[in-house]
Amino acid sequence: MARYRGRFAPSPTGLLHEGSAVAALASWLDARAHGGTWLVRIEDVDTPRCVPGADLEILAQLERLGLRPDEPPQWQSQRGERYAQALARLQAAGLAYGCACSRKDIAQALAAAGQGSERHGELVYPGTCRPGRGGLGERAPRAWRLLTQAAGRISWQDRRLGAQQQALEAEVGDFVLKRADGLWAYQLAVVVDDAEQGISDVVRGEDLADNTPRQLFLQRCLGLPAPRYLHTPLVLAEDGQKLSKQNGARPLDLSDPAAALRRAASALGLPPLAPAKPLAETLAEAVAAWRGLMMPATFVFPSS
Repeated sequence: MARYRGRFAPSPTGLLHEGSAVAALASWLDARAHGGTWLVRIEDVDTPRCVPGADLEILAQLERLGLRPDEPPQWQSQRGERYAQALARLQAAGLAYGCACSRKDIAQALAAAGQGSERHGELVYPGTCRPGRGGLGERAPRAWRLLTQAAGRISWQDRRLGAQQQALEAEVGDFVLKRADGLWAYQLAVVVDDAEQGISDVVRGEDLADNTPRQLFLQRCLGLPAPRYLHTPLVLAEDGQKLSKQNGARPLDLSDPAAALRRAASALGLPPLAPAKPLAETLAEAVAAWRGLMMPATFVFPSS
């Protein structure tokens, strides 16, 4: 196997909270348990949602937790040229096409076809502007989409969830690569960045597992290597919803960084870490416990 390179990729739409601290710790532990390299990437491609200064605050939070990247952090907002090059390759190969549809247009087309349901908050694109199916006509393109007609059923082996599969065209449709507002879509940016940074393993929350088929297909279209994936259990709020900035999750309490690490380790199902230890010793104990989770063919997290 190639040398291990992992990453934590927070979006600076707010500070780290208990849930994002769990994701950060899991990715760091996996890199350290493999004797590999751990990177931090600031995923600020969705600039309107980013909070000024949150990127530097997040890096400071990670530093206080003892989670230090092995290379300088990278910002997606500085990499637009690389994403444009990837889109141009897809366009030249006939795999990307312009789309003039608004969200209202898509909803109306789905309703007319007797469909119209949302999937994880997204409408399954009906292919209105696909070449050979009407196309743009006289309309100007608003966005660029990836043609998924040849995707088939995307299958992969998640290190924790096991065998996974998705019929990409039917369940997602032709997804956006560049948005109508001119911003780069997350799917394209993350695939380009993972490849250029040589990421061998992606460790992230289970809520992002649904993105994996799109990223695997994009990697195939661009001729890029696919990393291994491990999706960790989610931290839930009191109402049972995913703990997130969108539902008001409070910033991580770092008055006692070692205690914050112990809480994050507990959420990952690690055995209780010894209290009243220096931060470095707490992290070393957590790495040893993580190696214990790695022993089975897939990770075994205690059920919550």
